[in-house]
Amino acid sequence: MTEPRAGRPFMPGYGIQGPDEGGGLLPWSWAEERLRESHDYWVCSVWPDGRPHTMPVWAVWDAQELWFRSGRRSRKVRNLRLDPRISVSTCDARRPVVLEGRAGFVTEEGVLDYLTELFHAKYRTRRGADFPDPAVCSTVRVRPHRVFALDVDDFDGSPTRWRFDTD
Repeated sequence: MTEPRAGRPFMPGYGIQGPDEGGGLLPWSWAEERLRESHDYWVCSVWPDGRPHTMPVWAVWDAQELWFRSGRRSRKVRNLRLDPRISVSTCDARRPVVLEGRAGFVTEEGVLDYLTELFHAKYRTRRGADFPDPAVCSTVRVRPHRVFALDVDDFDGSPTRWRFDTD
């Protein structure tokens, strides 16, 4: 994945300020900090009939990808196996970071062990070495295609969108 390209979102009628009017694009580091530090994330997938399905999860941001785990038979996992398009938002509505991308499932033991350590460090949990059991839990990697963020303290000047070159 390459470094994202920042740009001003197209939002007619919102009065978004350009750089000459005092508005400034948020730096990618601002968005990454919120992606790393958010405690909860809202995951939106799509039912087979097209209805949206939104649920909260715990997740970690690492190497410009978001990772979360869920039961193999959970609705979100079943949805993502059929249609990998996904939207994920941090939990802070005043300084949201929303990403759109594609979900993939990870099964490599070394990656799962590394992610387990990241989850333990972030959420201060301690489970056995066999957590999560791949027979009952799926590990999902979200590669962003687009990320949108804003800071409500600068609502007119901060909205920023990043686009990623994807493989």
